[in-house]
Amino acid sequence: MPPAAPLPSPGTRAPQAALLSDGRRLHLQDGPIDLVIEANGDEAAVRAAYHDAVARFTGLLDALCDELELLRHPAQPGPCPLQGPVALRMRAAVLPHARAGFITPMAAVAGAVAEEVLLAFHRPGITRAYVNNGGDIALHLPQGARFMVGLVDRPDRPRLVGTSCVTFESPVRGIATSGWRGRSFSLGIADAVTILAPTASMADAAATVVANAVDLPDHPGVLRVPASDILPDSDLGARLVTRHVPELSASERAEALGRGLAMARTLAGRGLICAAALHLQGETASTDPLALAPTLLPAAAAPASDLSLPPEPEQRLAHA
Repeated sequence: MPPAAPLPSPGTRAPQAALLSDGRRLHLQDGPIDLVIEANGDEAAVRAAYHDAVARFTGLLDALCDELELLRHPAQPGPCPLQGPVALRMRAAVLPHARAGFITPMAAVAGAVAEEVLLAFHRPGITRAYVNNGGDIALHLPQGARFMVGLVDRPDRPRLVGTSCVTFESPVRGIATSGWRGRSFSLGIADAVTILAPTASMADAAATVVANAVDLPDHPGVLRVPASDILPDSDLGARLVTRHVPELSASERAEALGRGLAMARTLAGRGLICAAALHLQGETASTDPLALAPTLLPAAAAPASDLSLPPEPEQRLAHA
């Protein structure tokens, strides 16, 4: 059984919680956090897990806001002033990347939140479950369970370009994507970088790092502006983030993808990720072409948040 969900403090704002129209998936929303959750298994166990998920989610955003100033500081080894379980998970996920360059715990916030809520489903009677936090996904896979994960190359024009089968035997329990076309800022020029990792917070942090590495630093056509000009309280401050990438030549695409692939292979060698797929203007590079195979499905313009493309028994998670 998972540890008991922390009780919210008196007066804590209740999040929005409702089943989606399919009657299977739970939708939780509080401020900028928007979760889609699905569990399979015994009906009573699923119902109890959904109740626990709501309890875990309640007050989570407030707790993060209480430590937000610290979470926006660069991660550094040494004594840690953070206290909340999600905040500590964020720091742990980014700390292995801290010596290679600037990174704050905010790089792992979406994955860390998904992991926290997923704890509600670590109970008897649940045969599998996922928590999707805007595309950063935490997976619960008991013995015999599996997911087919659909890979998307552009979040703004989603289509399936590859698949990966994640099973109980696989070390993968988290998926995340980053890139300049996504919802977060990026220092690089990748359309999308999808990471499969042992946890969702690890995947989230690594996706940021690898997407930043897919780059042509001196290309005159890449438009970059200070992050603080777009979002004054961004943890990136005045660092330049990508806002436009011109059509690149084949050699330029190969160079940029090569930089990112070298970073991804380094992280894989350190055990920080399991696999990565890097996408740039219609071209893809992967650390593990067999694990991230070209899809046999027709290209589909399904919304990236639609997690139920084919029906059971093999549900595909369209991830962007």
